[in-house]
Amino acid sequence: MTSPKDAFPYIPGIRLLHSPGPSNVPKAVLDAMTNQPIDMGDPRVDACIDACEEGLRALLNAPSAEVFMYAANGHGVWEAMIVNLLAPGQKVLIPGTGHFSDSWALMAEAMGAVVLRTPYQEGYPIDLAAVQEALRADTKNEIVAVFAVHTDTASSTTSDVLALRKAMDATKHPALYVVDVVASLGAIPFEMEKWGINAVIGASQKGLMVPPGVGFCAADARAMEVCAANPAPRFYWDWLRRRKGPSYSRFCGTAPQNLLFGMQASFGLIQREGVANVHARHARLAGAVHAAVQSWSEAGNLQFLCRVPEARSVSVTAVLVKPGIDPELIRKTARDKFQILIAGGLGPFAGRVFRIGHLGDLNAAMILGCLSGVEAAMQSLGIEVGERGVRSAVEYLARTTDK
Repeated sequence: MTSPKDAFPYIPGIRLLHSPGPSNVPKAVLDAMTNQPIDMGDPRVDACIDACEEGLRALLNAPSAEVFMYAANGHGVWEAMIVNLLAPGQKVLIPGTGHFSDSWALMAEAMGAVVLRTPYQEGYPIDLAAVQEALRADTKNEIVAVFAVHTDTASSTTSDVLALRKAMDATKHPALYVVDVVASLGAIPFEMEKWGINAVIGASQKGLMVPPGVGFCAADARAMEVCAANPAPRFYWDWLRRRKGPSYSRFCGTAPQNLLFGMQASFGLIQREGVANVHARHARLAGAVHAAVQSWSEAGNLQFLCRVPEARSVSVTAVLVKPGIDPELIRKTARDKFQILIAGGLGPFAGRVFRIGHLGDLNAAMILGCLSGVEAAMQSLGIEVGERGVRSAVEYLARTTDK
């Protein structure tokens, strides 16, 4: 009988984690999470929660937003957003971004909302004209909110949320504007208040550099008014019950203290590096990955899934492979032979793409290690990708800086 010890032998060195979530967790965060939990009445618990809420407001550029944290992943806070803003039978417009907009739409429908969708065109960001058309057609203003995914990690496409705000404003429709920042917050600039975004949802396991387990919502005054008037039944997710108070109230029970200790440490690291420097680092590392993929694509066996260069995410890159090539075999070879952990395709992209995550606690050497392992995996499988992929990434990094 094979034991777990035999099934997973010791492997020297480190494995490089390059999924788009969970992302690499800094040692300072892991160390903070090893602290013993403390009793719920200890003032240090509330101080930690306060620090995490302030860290989120700072990254969101939303000093007046109300923040609600949950022991949940991103899907959990999707549900929290739905039940706080929508009653069964009310309408929500969800612009197509691919797998994650579809998943959010399915959840809203399962909870009784009437979901209107705009079409997703593979490889492209949100269709602003289609959003405008849907809002203008709603002459009775029945659409309560627009739920938009900022960065869809399945398609590695980032939509321009400021442009979407302007497109909505042009219709003069009163719908709330809600944005999923799970894969974008901490990787690219975000201006919740300046861009007129009424509410956001996010999670801990990507740009925030914390293990999965903490999700959050942030809401402005207008979103809170809609929440207060919403008759939808809710308890655990209810923003009104979770408004400022002791930790037990803010988490509707026991807070996930060790994850919060880690999150507080993560915000400390972001502060030390400087938010602008964090964003610049992500842009630079993404540029190196994009340079490698561009070179690999010249052999004709793979290409960017996102066809719009300016919409390519700084968090993750989805690589579409030629029919007949198995991306899961590339992943397995990268993992087993070269200790590189990359992601596969989700939803309609399953069996068609592999994805390289490049967000969170990463530096140039780690990116080059990842790209070398992926290139070696493809070459070992006889997949022609040329010899300049990693070299192109090196050249890009050599001529750019984080500042």
